[in-house]
Amino acid sequence: MNWKAKPLYDYATIINLISAITTQSGLKVYARLDKRKYEKGIKVSDEEFGAIKIGQNSFHGNWNYTIKPN
Repeated sequence: MNWKAKPLYDYATIINLISAITTQSGLKVYARLDKRKYEKGIKVSDEEFGAIKIGQNSFHGNWNYTIKPN
């Protein structure tokens, strides 16, 4: 709810809103802007993609998932 009715004017605003997130169980979120340039057009083969261990969440599994280490 901390983003409700807050205009996202710039990166600093977004980073500050993300960093302000906490939960009742004590989770604290840290965020920083990555300004590095990344190569475009890198293709991932079906084999490489199939090797990724993705587990869908029972609640909206098409949106919520976990990527597990290999």
